[in-house]
Amino acid sequence: MTAHSSITAQPGRKSLAGRLVALALGCCLALPTAAEVLTIGIGTQNTTTNTVTGGIVLKELGLLEKHLPRTGKYQDIEFRIQWQNFTSGPPITNGMVANTLQIGMMGDYPLLVNGATFQNANGTSSRLVALIAYNADGAGNGVVVHKDSPYYELADLKGKKLSVPFGSAAHGMLLKAFEDRGWKPEDFELSSQSPEVGTSSLQEKRIDGHADFVPFAELLPYRGFARKIFDGVETRVPTFHGVVVREDFAAKYPEVVVAYIKALIEANDWVRKDPAGAAARIEQWTRVEKEVAYIFLGPGGVHTLDPTIKPKWVETIKYDHGVLQRMGRVKDFDADAWVDESYLRQAHAELGLDYEQQRARLDNYEISGTDPLCGGDIEQPREAGEVWIDGAGITAYKSTACTLAAVNKAIGEGRKISASYVFDHTTRIKLFADKAFYALATANGRPAVLAFLLKKDAEAHAAANGGRVGSYEDALALVGS
Repeated sequence: MTAHSSITAQPGRKSLAGRLVALALGCCLALPTAAEVLTIGIGTQNTTTNTVTGGIVLKELGLLEKHLPRTGKYQDIEFRIQWQNFTSGPPITNGMVANTLQIGMMGDYPLLVNGATFQNANGTSSRLVALIAYNADGAGNGVVVHKDSPYYELADLKGKKLSVPFGSAAHGMLLKAFEDRGWKPEDFELSSQSPEVGTSSLQEKRIDGHADFVPFAELLPYRGFARKIFDGVETRVPTFHGVVVREDFAAKYPEVVVAYIKALIEANDWVRKDPAGAAARIEQWTRVEKEVAYIFLGPGGVHTLDPTIKPKWVETIKYDHGVLQRMGRVKDFDADAWVDESYLRQAHAELGLDYEQQRARLDNYEISGTDPLCGGDIEQPREAGEVWIDGAGITAYKSTACTLAAVNKAIGEGRKISASYVFDHTTRIKLFADKAFYALATANGRPAVLAFLLKKDAEAHAAANGGRVGSYEDALALVGS
């Protein structure tokens, strides 16, 4: 006997075996086809505060998923987003070259190196498709020394141990500063150190100075062991972070690139609607203190959130390329061929926004309101200040003197101050009030108080206008409450 038996069909009826086969085929035909999986690798810099609206904010709020296309050729696509965090731009370029990353964000000098690297290789290119944040005068990158250091300006570090992450925006800032002054890198004991290594080296006094990008020149002084002696604003060359995309990916999935930019625009709006609340969330996600995040992204902050690619930024990239090329640090590069605004324009059109109008603007959102201590409206935002009371939020005041008087009042009431902010009288960049130098005088019986990032600037103003240079404590004593 065989190991199986057959069943004979009755006339006019299907056999049981036939019905089972048909049923099985029907089940199989009813099953949906497997969805195509599109993996998107995005290289972020979570602790680089002016990139957060292109990275960690999108991730944590799910904004990219909100805007991804779901119809047409995308209706059967399953998106898998791989967020990969880095501490600087060069490793992101490496990931894009290897095609493990399709989208990346980095500062100005790493951006141009990214573009040049792709242009000088066989295969695809990268495209600059959006900016994230900028400072039109170069503020943000900076050089810090230990708080007990005898050095107060960049020239004091000649012949000393100075570290910087090589290939970063801060490295580019240093090279520009050297070129402006006729110096060479060999005039310093210059070494490459990541932000983490540079921080510990400075804290342990194994180096004399450390140059770094956002937010470290503010973060390390805020944490109490460093003092800022140079800011990129002295180079007068704009600084910014932007978004680059592999050209082959963008050409195949243009709607995804547009979706990313729409998510970026929404993230910028999210920060501006509640900057203190956003700074608190950013602290949770990145461990960069909210007070530091706010000095960059709050009203009148060091950086302006704006995705548009302005002609000035393209000219800056060309200028930066010249700096690096004269030093033999980068290959030939065609910036005009690298920039692609088409995705930005499409995103703005889909959101009902005027791209050309925004592209022509260079203004930030500013401090506003009524001064509750001195009275009157805040009419000159870059002469104003803010005090952040722990548990009570941020209050704005119309002048440096009024801001410091509010600090005294809060101290007298036993309230804890998270941070206080003023503006540099010369550069108009936002400062931590307790880290500034002050030109102090009395005019018409009233305290005249002006804040400066650099001691030399406070000294120059005091010498030219009468008065003296003082510390934060000296300024508080002068203004009273």
